[in-house]
Amino acid sequence: MPLIPEEPQIHESAQGPRATPAAGRTAPTPRPVPGPRSAASPRPGHPGPGPARPAPPRTHTSATSAGQPQAPRPTKPSVPQIQLIPAPADGALDAADEAVDLLLDSGRAPADVLVLTTGEQHPWAAHELSFGEAAYWAQHDARDDVFYADAAAVGRASTRPVVVVAINGADDEAARALPAALAKATALLIVCGDPQRINTALGTGV
Repeated sequence: MPLIPEEPQIHESAQGPRATPAAGRTAPTPRPVPGPRSAASPRPGHPGPGPARPAPPRTHTSATSAGQPQAPRPTKPSVPQIQLIPAPADGALDAADEAVDLLLDSGRAPADVLVLTTGEQHPWAAHELSFGEAAYWAQHDARDDVFYADAAAVGRASTRPVVVVAINGADDEAARALPAALAKATALLIVCGDPQRINTALGTGV
């Protein structure tokens, strides 16, 4: 319960100006001025420590009949947002690169981003695959940078907060890739391509 600032306690320390006692009359004994209270002394209207006030019952912790705290209920996984970037098939790869640049410029970590292509491989992926698949997938497992892969290999890729898909291949490949890409994205799915093809592949409006 939040503490409410208390109003200062005003103590009467004097009875106002005293007249000089007349001759032959004894002056009244002045009243003592209350000194500062110790921390253990109760304030007026506030009971001091001890059994005067029992502690209020705790209500913020739920417990089972055995007296043990209940385990938190599992929360449902959130559905990632879907963002569509219109682009022709031959411009989908460039649109995906621009989307990645915007993500990184906005503060998104490179390791958060997975880029998939449904047609021609991204130049980075083609270059890295030239050194062998073992070295290529080792970079994926290291999770220290943006990773580019063929949509057909999405099953081998791990989930990431953001998945960017370039629809630069055939419609049947897009129909297989988009549902799988949606399952790999935990926060955002960005799809670059023809809107009609994308909606057909997802089976819903984006």
